[in-house]
Amino acid sequence: MPIIENFEKLLAAGQDSALLRFSLGQAYLNKNQYDKAIEHLRRATQHDINYSAAWKLLGKALAAANQITEALKTYQQGIEIAEAKGDVQAAKEMKVFLKRLQKTPPVTG
Repeated sequence: MPIIENFEKLLAAGQDSALLRFSLGQAYLNKNQYDKAIEHLRRATQHDINYSAAWKLLGKALAAANQITEALKTYQQGIEIAEAKGDVQAAKEMKVFLKRLQKTPPVTG
């Protein structure tokens, strides 16, 4: 996991930023470590509330972790933010993900 280790070293050295958090979130998501991905992606959106890509990836991580209600809220908020800043492509993609998620039957048990 050298990529994650490098990112974590930067973070430990005080290099905290939206981009670093986004990169960490993406790296952890690729490793199916959803809790860590969610944590870093939430921080990315806190650093920069207008970071459309972070909202989109956070929704994806939440959905992968089966936190469907949170994923739906995240996509809705991300769509509003993306549209407000004119990020048409990100808004469009999140609308597709949102619709798919709304059609997914809830998992029980």
